Amino acid sequence: MTDAIKSVHVVIKGRVQGVSFRASTAQEARALHVFGWVRNLPDGSVEAHFEGREDAVMTLLGWCKKGSPWAKVESLEWCDVAPERRIHFEVRR
Repeated sequence: MTDAIKSVHVVIKGRVQGVSFRASTAQEARALHVFGWVRNLPDGSVEAHFEGREDAVMTLLGWCKKGSPWAKVESLEWCDVAPERRIHFEVRR
């Protein structure tokens, strides 16, 4: 386990809207003590920002590859970004 801080920008594509993906992501993030946000995009994908312990962020990225029980993730792209210094996790509209 590592205490290094990791901050990533994420885009998830597939059937990820209308399937509780954002709420489930927030629940998983909070359980892992990952901060940031998640929101729907107009093209039907979901965008997120995660930051926290590297192992927790990587675990959340792994969870996002499958997503909520009703989701069908087709692709997940992420890249390292500068931290936004979030202190909670929010679901954006």
